[in-house]
Amino acid sequence: MHCWSHLRRRFVKLVRNSKSPIAEAAVRQIAQLYAIEAMVRGSSPDIRLAARKEHSLPLIAALKPWFEKQLSMISSGSTLAEDIRYALNHWQGLTRFLEDGRLELDTNPVENAIRPVCLTRKNALFAGHEIGAENWAMLASIVATCKLNSVNPAAYIAETLEAIIDGHPHSKIDDLMPWRFRKTSSQPQ
Repeated sequence: MHCWSHLRRRFVKLVRNSKSPIAEAAVRQIAQLYAIEAMVRGSSPDIRLAARKEHSLPLIAALKPWFEKQLSMISSGSTLAEDIRYALNHWQGLTRFLEDGRLELDTNPVENAIRPVCLTRKNALFAGHEIGAENWAMLASIVATCKLNSVNPAAYIAETLEAIIDGHPHSKIDDLMPWRFRKTSSQPQ
């Protein structure tokens, strides 16, 4: 999936480097999409989709022909032309958020979630031994999964280890997963 933040960054870079009025206009139009998303952030997928159909769809419907017109008026070898072609070539992926209220306008939430994993991967190079690096990666994965499921990693690890020590059956290992932690930790064992 291609996202608006990547496209926006391309145009922002052009604005900084060349003060392109076309790039400035593109940034303003993309900013309108983000303003609509800000209004519906945290709402149900149905409400988000309805707002997108009402407010974002007309902007998107006007943006594509605008990009095509700008492309016809500028040098085909320019960076601006390359950036506009990027948008047009990825239009289906860029507009997919208009079809499903569960989708985000961009991939920033996912990128922010995996950034610590990438940093940990780099840090694992200094684990001293392959087994140490594997253990480090496993622990980082558990902590990241806990965070994605709004679970305190320290509490999860402590209670899970206690359950294993107390003889939690292997056949019910799924009950110990972080996404089930709140349900199983509140039940008597």
